[in-house]
Amino acid sequence: MDDLVNSPGLRIRTALAPDIDAVLAFWARAAEGTSISDDRAGVARLIDRDPGALLLAVPGGSPGEPAAAGAPDAGPVIGSVIAGFDGWRCHLYRLAVHPAHRRRGVASALLAAAEARFAALGGRRADAMVLDRNTSAHHAWRAAGYAPQPQWSRWVKPLD
Repeated sequence: MDDLVNSPGLRIRTALAPDIDAVLAFWARAAEGTSISDDRAGVARLIDRDPGALLLAVPGGSPGEPAAAGAPDAGPVIGSVIAGFDGWRCHLYRLAVHPAHRRRGVASALLAAAEARFAALGGRRADAMVLDRNTSAHHAWRAAGYAPQPQWSRWVKPLD
């Protein structure tokens, strides 16, 4: 898969099956909260079902240099976002940036790649899952042009 973003110091690319363990380790360190799907089987299902949905930020070289997607020399995961599209709505989950790489444009690059994906798929509006208690994330989402919709609440039911 070609890089979605290729700039000095950063690449945004889609995740592959060999990335699963690195993604789970990254989420354990950098993501706020956990999900019922935070396991090998859950991430594998996501990659199999929608290979373009899980976007990763990894350290990059010079623009134009080919990516080594899924290879050990691709560098550690420093950011992620799941950009899911169900054919009707665009959903963003798991936007996270490694603490040592925050406030350097990684989240902005991930969101730009996610929004470009949605536009290419015909999406018209994106929504994001953001924890109420994660106030530092609220600032980042607002800066990216997102706003909460107070008239909606998320209702959930575990299926297993």
